[in-house]
Amino acid sequence: MQRRAYAPVAALAAAVLSAALAGCGGGGGAGGKGIDAKAGQAGSAVPAGPPGKYHSLPEPCGYVSPETVRRMLPGAGEGDEQEAEKLLRGTAAITYDTDRRVGCRWKLETPNGTRHLTVDFERVVSYQPGVSDEARAQQLYERQATAARIPSAAPSAKSSPSPKPSASPSPGASRSAGAGSGDPGPGPQLADASVAPTAANPSMSADPRLAPRVLDDLGDDAFVNDVLATTSSGVHRDVTVVFRSSNVLVTIAYDQWTTDKQHVPASQDLQGKAQGLARELDAGHFGN
Repeated sequence: MQRRAYAPVAALAAAVLSAALAGCGGGGGAGGKGIDAKAGQAGSAVPAGPPGKYHSLPEPCGYVSPETVRRMLPGAGEGDEQEAEKLLRGTAAITYDTDRRVGCRWKLETPNGTRHLTVDFERVVSYQPGVSDEARAQQLYERQATAARIPSAAPSAKSSPSPKPSASPSPGASRSAGAGSGDPGPGPQLADASVAPTAANPSMSADPRLAPRVLDDLGDDAFVNDVLATTSSGVHRDVTVVFRSSNVLVTIAYDQWTTDKQHVPASQDLQGKAQGLARELDAGHFGN
């Protein structure tokens, strides 16, 4: 009699457990498969935003031509043939998902210092309902620009005339850093390729046209940052170009270290070459 009294309780518990398991299993499905599954596509009142233009990324080390690497790392193609080939080939960044993020790094060491070049591609996928991949990429770009304290592209800044030079440049000094190598310069031709940092802010160029700023002629959004630092072992300048093309963010980090504190790495040289590389990458149209 006691066993029969407990039978309905056991049956009820089994029914509740079965219903719970059925409810949990119903939430899976194909939406959980693949890295690009988006929130809001199923069972949500707000539809997922449209996908981005790019669905894959390039092989980063091969996307930068050896000629460009030689131009950015002077002397990279010289010396031992095997070492030169290895240097020009670059070292791929370790990533867990090459459909979403890839990168490559090159390094040239000389007796007087070192140059580094790093290229990073990130394909942004939005998981926010109602937010497109491109809109999410723009949010991430703006976050980086804010962190770098890049001034906004105010209309007044574009309409105001450029400051007049206080003295005439010396013969040949108006050549851009990329002259003779095919590099686009960082905008107008400048008077001095070795401008010294200002006393008020040693990390910025004395010429406002070389200061950290928004770039209007690259991708959908772009900025360049330029930081100069002096340490006990030498001086180095770090130039970073970040640009967005649809749902892909590209970051170029280019720096020069020197043990000779009397020779400050030039903003014009590094910025001109970094922006030239950025335009080459943007013109390549990334992955499909």
